[in-house]
Amino acid sequence: QVQLVESGGGLVQPGGSLRLSCVASGSIFSINAMGWYRQAPGKERELVAGISVSGIANYGNSMKDRFTISRDNTKNTVYLQMNTLKPEDTAVYYCNAAIVTTSGRWNTYWGQGTPVTVSS
Repeated sequence: QVQLVESGGGLVQPGGSLRLSCVASGSIFSINAMGWYRQAPGKERELVAGISVSGIANYGNSMKDRFTISRDNTKNTVYLQMNTLKPEDTAVYYCNAAIVTTSGRWNTYWGQGTPVTVSS
């Protein structure tokens, strides 16, 4: 069994920063790509950023200038540093990871989401 647990969300004022973390645990043999998505009320889930096992990052539209994704492979953790937050960044942020389990199965796993609210 594999779990992804996000943390770091909360309420922040416009212009502020937050750092999200997501830790993968369980019957993990290896982790390939990891990423962050978000879903705002009434909208579809969208890509925020993804990162390969070697650290190559890609970002969703208009994310790259304010958001930075990183990972620590020794801790099975992916991070999302969010700066200069705007009210339109308000959403539930989900992490995902492509994981090979110790039983040899490959699957994409999702966390339960952490809410981010940007408001004064």
